[in-house]
Amino acid sequence: MVAGAPCHGSARAREVVLLVEHSHHRNLESARADIIQLLSRQALEMAVVHRWQQPGQDLVTELVERQHRTAIGQRLSKFHPADIAFVLESLEPTARDLAWTLVRPESRGAVLLETSDAVRHALVQNMPPGSIAELAVPLPPEDIAALLADLPEATRLTVLDKLDGSDRAQVDSVLAFPKGSVGAAMDRDFAAVQEHASLASVLLALREQKPLPEHTTQLFVVDGQQRPRGLLALAKLLQSDPALSVHDAMTEAPLFFHTDEPMREVANAFEKYDLVVAPVVNLHDQIVGRITVDAVVDEINERAQNESLRQVGLSKDDEDLFAPARPAALRRWPWIAVNLGTAFMASRVINAFGGIIAQLVALAALMPIVASLGGNAGQQSVALITQRLTSGSLTAGEFRRALLREVKVGAINGAVWGTVLGLVTLLLYAQFALAVVIAAAVLLNLILAAVVGVAAPALLHAAGRDPVLGSSVILTATTDFMGYLLFLGLAAAFLT
Repeated sequence: MVAGAPCHGSARAREVVLLVEHSHHRNLESARADIIQLLSRQALEMAVVHRWQQPGQDLVTELVERQHRTAIGQRLSKFHPADIAFVLESLEPTARDLAWTLVRPESRGAVLLETSDAVRHALVQNMPPGSIAELAVPLPPEDIAALLADLPEATRLTVLDKLDGSDRAQVDSVLAFPKGSVGAAMDRDFAAVQEHASLASVLLALREQKPLPEHTTQLFVVDGQQRPRGLLALAKLLQSDPALSVHDAMTEAPLFFHTDEPMREVANAFEKYDLVVAPVVNLHDQIVGRITVDAVVDEINERAQNESLRQVGLSKDDEDLFAPARPAALRRWPWIAVNLGTAFMASRVINAFGGIIAQLVALAALMPIVASLGGNAGQQSVALITQRLTSGSLTAGEFRRALLREVKVGAINGAVWGTVLGLVTLLLYAQFALAVVIAAAVLLNLILAAVVGVAAPALLHAAGRDPVLGSSVILTATTDFMGYLLFLGLAAAFLT
């Protein structure tokens, strides 16, 4: 019973989390519906007032508009910036622009940071640089840099001119790092102590200095050159003998990251080693900041969203459902063109075997199954290899082992499900030769799908291409084309 208790508690905790998330999502949906209703009511009442040609119409119009703006503003003022961003992303452009003007000025910068890139661009493109600077100034330097990263150069310089000297220097420092690097995402506010100091002196210094940075659970221990030497947990600082030195109480050999490392590697390390915070060092191995789990979670979420879009040929520009249709259509043309080409190739295969299909109509009903099974099985191989490529390099030895393993998996699944499909075919059409042909075609196509599913993302990655986007296209083209060719070719050889 004791051993089972933690599992029950864990399951109960997950259930509570799911209930809270569901309730929160329901509240957001309700809030969005309320705001849309307020906006619709305002539009209706304004239309009625405009048709009412009476003295004092301008005053009535102003009162109605002010009443609705106040109601919407009060509703939005109770939201977290992330929730306001969710509501803005759900509104049509006209309603979104109106709701944006009603967001409290002190919250606008934080709201912009929570919106998608497409919606953020739509909100700020019509704002004067001075207004952008006003909403950016209250933010920390790293958030200002994140906000300015995608703005036009002229607007960015105007905003930077509005900052004081120290803030501008820090923002310029962040902007100097490539997007997606540790330096661009790190927090420059951290607490460090010398390794040879006593715990008593550290406690005294902490009481006298400014408040500790948020999410500080441990102090960075450095030597005289500001190089990381260890970590000192606040709990151990409070519980240990004050006469001890920091070196005696610290945890040695901390994991740290360089400013030029990509954030995807940091995310993998945080997940692997269960980190909450880690020091960031420059080229001289001196601590210049810290990476917190908040930044890592943002990186993981952004990477997941980008990959889910890229898998179907979309980009961040397609995240705004209310953006103009023409640019979105133009961006999707290459994806549609590639799929049209692969479909045309498959149709040519079918046309080449038109004679045997006419003689044996069952082939037309069965051949899509062969192609579909190959495509689904290959996507699993693509997912595994792509995940390995995004989390780290794929050596030649690892590639060979992965290829051999996936071929074995494809052969096993092909033999099992090819046999199952062959038996079903035998029951439906009572033709043993046809059952053997389709079983063999499934086996061969699943093996081929495994080879392509491993090789395509690896080759695209080696060529500097996006394996997430290109692999699916190559796999679909291959499994469709070869699935039809294998099945119909075997049928032509053994059934005629």
